[in-house]
Amino acid sequence: MARELAPDPDDPWARDLLVALEERVRRSPLERFLSSWDLSAAAAARIFGVSRQAVAKWRGSGVPEERLVALADLAAATEVLERYVRRDRIPAVVRRPADLLGGRSLLDLAESGDHVAVRRAVTEMVDLRRVQP
Repeated sequence: MARELAPDPDDPWARDLLVALEERVRRSPLERFLSSWDLSAAAAARIFGVSRQAVAKWRGSGVPEERLVALADLAAATEVLERYVRRDRIPAVVRRPADLLGGRSLLDLAESGDHVAVRRAVTEMVDLRRVQP
């Protein structure tokens, strides 16, 4: 007899888990970035070099083509952070000055417009080969 793998929809914890998983899967890269880094529309506007109103519009209609490469780099950095850092600690990690970044934070680097450097820095920060003998 095959065991049913789907959770019972009458179990509140199972329903909450399914809702949380569906939200995570369906979130856009922009929403995931903003949420994980705990960014306001104003902070996102500084990162992308646009107005708060533009960011609000993107949330509804999507990121314009000319900003997709920057978002892809930031989304890739976010994915790495989510894999290696507890989710509730990501906002502090991105705001903490790092020796690797010359005393700047990942947020400082993002706000300077160097989104490729953010992706590279995050990848390097979690590279365990650096700490192995």
